[in-house]
Amino acid sequence: MSSVEKYLKPEVINQIKRLDLRAKFVVKGFMQGLHRSPFHGFSVEFSEHRKYSTGDDPKDIDWLVFAKTDKYYVKKFEAETNLVGYLVMDLSKSMGYTYRQDLTKFDYAVCLAASLCYLMIGQQDPVGLLTFDERIRESLPPKSKRSHLGSLLSLLAKIKPTGQTDLSHSLQQIAAMLRQRSLVMIFSDLLVDPETVIPALHRLRHPGHDVILFHVLDEAEVNFPFQGMCEFEDPESGQTVKVDADNFRGEYQSQIDEFRDVYREACAAAGVDYVALDTSMQFDHALLEYLNSRQARF
Repeated sequence: MSSVEKYLKPEVINQIKRLDLRAKFVVKGFMQGLHRSPFHGFSVEFSEHRKYSTGDDPKDIDWLVFAKTDKYYVKKFEAETNLVGYLVMDLSKSMGYTYRQDLTKFDYAVCLAASLCYLMIGQQDPVGLLTFDERIRESLPPKSKRSHLGSLLSLLAKIKPTGQTDLSHSLQQIAAMLRQRSLVMIFSDLLVDPETVIPALHRLRHPGHDVILFHVLDEAEVNFPFQGMCEFEDPESGQTVKVDADNFRGEYQSQIDEFRDVYREACAAAGVDYVALDTSMQFDHALLEYLNSRQARF
């Protein structure tokens, strides 16, 4: 195991108390794996072109790019050349859960968000921060100055998952707030009815925003390591249920796979990038796997 890899283990990162240092360790491993500009894998839509959207002037279509990719892109104007990003953090109480990992789902999401923030500002791309539970709570406008990184990391380090959540309403609020095409990076465990969330994702995508949905679950929520009779409590409603974990395991794992597949298929239909994560995954590997898959599509 390399010295970089040992620093990227979640239990080791949790020992690094300063969030800016955590981000640097994550990015260092990620950069060593990518060997290129961090967001280069996002291809031409984030450099000199972007995808054609309803309302764009057909005269702006770059037919040379179409000939190479068989996809419609328009040339960006100077004001559009920087990628404007928003980190969107779910503050629901369920995000504070961990079973045996050192990092809760929320800790994991914060480290990943901090790393992406570090990458974007390093490229002089403005990035902002939005947090939500039942509605938008904190809002930090996007900036690309190096000093802005401190403000973002300071807020990320302070926020706590304590409330109930209304993901659908919050996404609709965000869609109404954004005035220019942006990269919207959502971090949530998505423990709500997908039928309420999917229309909101379509609403967010409609103006042409690029949306990445980081679905963060605890390792135990994916693998169900429990044994014998267990009592489980919903952290937001307080409701409890007792089950025989050994008999329930097969049914549970089938349901969690189906749950993820529903979001995966719905996101594909909406043009949203869906990234399934759990808290046992190393951050740089999660980023690299995602960006490589994205690069392969362009």
